[in-house]
Order: sequence, then C-alpha cells, then structure tokens
Amino acid sequence: MLAGERGYAAIRRLPGIGPVLGAVICAEIGDITRFRNPGQLASWAGLTPRHYESDTRVIRGRVSKQGSRMLRWALVEAIQRAPAGTKPRQVKDAIIARRGADARGIAKTAAARIMLTQVFYGLRDGHIRRAISQAV
Repeated sequence: MLAGERGYAAIRRLPGIGPVLGAVICAEIGDITRFRNPGQLASWAGLTPRHYESDTRVIRGRVSKQGSRMLRWALVEAIQRAPAGTKPRQVKDAIIARRGADARGIAKTAAARIMLTQVFYGLRDGHIRRAISQAV
C-alpha cells in the first residue's frame, strides 16, 4: 500500500529504517501535514521532556510517553540498527560517553528524537533534506 508514497521511500533511505519499520512509522504518524514542525511531532510522539513550572521554579522531567507507543518503539529499533557515523548514532554515542553506560536508555531516546526530525522532513518533503552522516 505504501509502495508509491514519496515519504515512505524517503524515510526508508534513513539508516536503520527498513521496509517494516518504515511502514510502522508511516502508519502511526498518518498525515504529516497536521504537524507544523518537527517539535510538534516529537511532542505528539511522547519524545519531549515533561515540563513543570511555577513562578521561578522550573522542573524538566522524563519524556512524557503520551503519544504512540508503537512509533517510539519503531524509532528506538531504528536507532539500534543505525550504523556508526550517522547523526542519530553520533548523538547516542556522545551521550553514552558523557554520562556513562547507565544512560543508554536516555541516549536512545535522544537519538530517536533526532531521527524523528529527519522522518518529519522526509515525509513532508518526499526527500531527506539534510545530510544523514554529519560530524558532531
């Protein structure tokens, strides 16, 4: 069903996303035009930190997990299969190097948000608009 979709073909070019994960991501997101920017998509997917604010006190918590559980799963699976040298993988490796091996889950989530940004542009434009392998 997704064979003729430009967005599906574009996100399949991202490292770590194959035909099954690409189909899951497309099916869970649906119509990409309902999101104005990648931040809204990340918030909808539950990949943004909780934010509590009262007067001068601001607390940033864990990710909200308020969105599609299947989408978060697909992105984390794609991150685990992304080859070294890609932008999401570099983000993941940098966080693990900085915070230690106990922060693997945090690193995967942060890298998943980076990949979701790339997915947003791929679905919206029909091609990947920025270089996939960039030096950090």
